[in-house]
Amino acid sequence: MKFKLLFLLFTIFFININAQDYIFGKISSEENIEMPDVTVINIRTDERVSTNRDGHFMIFGRQGDELRFVKAGYERLNKKVTSENISSALNITLIRSAALIAEVEIKKGLTGDLKIDSKNLNPPKKVEKLKSDLAVYMSQKSDPRILAARPGEFVQPKGQGFSIGKIKNKWDDVDLMDYLTKALGEQYFTDLKIDKALTQNFIYYVFAGGFERNNILKYGYCSDADLYRFQRFVLTRISSYRAPQTQK
Repeated sequence: MKFKLLFLLFTIFFININAQDYIFGKISSEENIEMPDVTVINIRTDERVSTNRDGHFMIFGRQGDELRFVKAGYERLNKKVTSENISSALNITLIRSAALIAEVEIKKGLTGDLKIDSKNLNPPKKVEKLKSDLAVYMSQKSDPRILAARPGEFVQPKGQGFSIGKIKNKWDDVDLMDYLTKALGEQYFTDLKIDKALTQNFIYYVFAGGFERNNILKYGYCSDADLYRFQRFVLTRISSYRAPQTQK
């Protein structure tokens, strides 16, 4: 009997440890402008998604995972997932990387003094040799060991490339979630006894339960019939969503 109880407790612990959920959030610039096309990577699973035009993203993950945010022209950012990130949205700010300004050469004009003009127009032989040696050095290939990853650093695996979602779709799940939130209104979810802070989490839970939305995402259009179908599907998921809260 004790062995069965220990086995049951171990199974429940193992399921909780390996459970995955949606992690969602929004990425903005230092100027508080939404950033589209930012690549979000779960380093543990190597899953990748891209932010939509409003800077929103959604990716599978669990507590303890590390997310990486990458966009050209901005400093790369890593973020550790905590228990709070599972139940509420992540707000990420990317900082623009420093850009080097090209050096502007100001040439001196003729002064009329032969000694000064000869120095300006005819640089010393040592300077010419240094420029020549630098040109030879820069043309040489770098030692591969210089560019090798440091111990413990994440290395992007080589492959045939990857696909981020369905590129041809006009909407993604975040777009549909935004539409449903506005179309149904805050009172609809209040009547379902869903906290305002958990509205997005509940909609993703309904999506994960098998709500058919391929055509909605493909054409970027949610009809009244789709909206009614979503409401009916909610009724099949609300009980199981509340169950863990009831058991507390």
